Amino acid sequence: MKNNKLSYFLSIPSLIVIISVFVVYRMLNGHNVKVIEPRSLIYIPEGSSYRMALDSVEAHLSIKNIKVLEWVAEKKHYPTLIKPGRYVFDRNLSYLELINILRSGRQTPVKITFHNVRTLNELAGKAGGRIEADSSEILAFLLDPGNYSSDGFTRENVISVFIPDTYEFFWNTSAKGFYSRMLKEYRKFWNDDRLAKAKEENLDQVEVAILASIIDDEVAKPDEKPRIAGVYLNRLRRGIPLQACPTIKFALNDFTITRVLKKYLEVDSPYNTYRHNGFPPGPIGCPTVEGIDAVLNAEKHDYLFFAAKADFSGYHNFSRTLAEHNRYAALYQKELNKRRIFR
Repeated sequence: MKNNKLSYFLSIPSLIVIISVFVVYRMLNGHNVKVIEPRSLIYIPEGSSYRMALDSVEAHLSIKNIKVLEWVAEKKHYPTLIKPGRYVFDRNLSYLELINILRSGRQTPVKITFHNVRTLNELAGKAGGRIEADSSEILAFLLDPGNYSSDGFTRENVISVFIPDTYEFFWNTSAKGFYSRMLKEYRKFWNDDRLAKAKEENLDQVEVAILASIIDDEVAKPDEKPRIAGVYLNRLRRGIPLQACPTIKFALNDFTITRVLKKYLEVDSPYNTYRHNGFPPGPIGCPTVEGIDAVLNAEKHDYLFFAAKADFSGYHNFSRTLAEHNRYAALYQKELNKRRIFR
């Protein structure tokens, strides 16, 4: 009888311990952190303190007991392991799960897509706000050649580094980090095959990018790009000015122009390829992969001129002589007049 009583009294503390362990386990591992919207976003900027990080957590997640969360954070040494970034939560979490994610820096990347970008200002606008660096910081970085001259680029041609596509970045990316990542992608893009083709055409990577950017703006039909690339290469080899209308629009900083008038051809700019032989100082936009590959795989022919077809199909007539070209150009000008397109 005594043994039974002793076992009974001994089992009470054991039961209390078991219950306590269970309560603590549920408290730490239960879903006590709840998303407020279908998903909650927490931004922790570079240089954030523990208090700042915790304030961001409280502002965007519903915490059942903040004291317990802070206790878990202390035990996991989170106050000394703050990882900046953008964290996306689309399900409820335990205190342990939340702190483990934050202390490990397991953030959710952001996607940046850019196409049809003509200037560094436009490029900065596409990336700024998507990452921690804003557009003014990115633009300031790109306008200072001291940041990338050692990589072989100038302010005029650094835009060639940015190959249009969709890229993933961690949110806590600086302006320098943005450039460095794109430089890495640029070097990966310029593989041995592309470098060999550029060498065959006696062009460097920037020169390919310049021609590609002109062709991208000039050509509406992708299947024509290699042929027009061939025209420009023929003109360069013969010392004939490129006479590319898109460079005039760039020089005037007016991309609404639909008809390049004679008065526009007098603009005093190194980008005026009617007045200056050879390449302009840099690309007139981010060159596309399609444009670059058109230059590297340019069609071999003896055309020196092209003019838009008067049927407005987006295609061009190609000519070997100026007289033939002028006839095609006159037909197109006539159609512009007919459609009352004067600018």
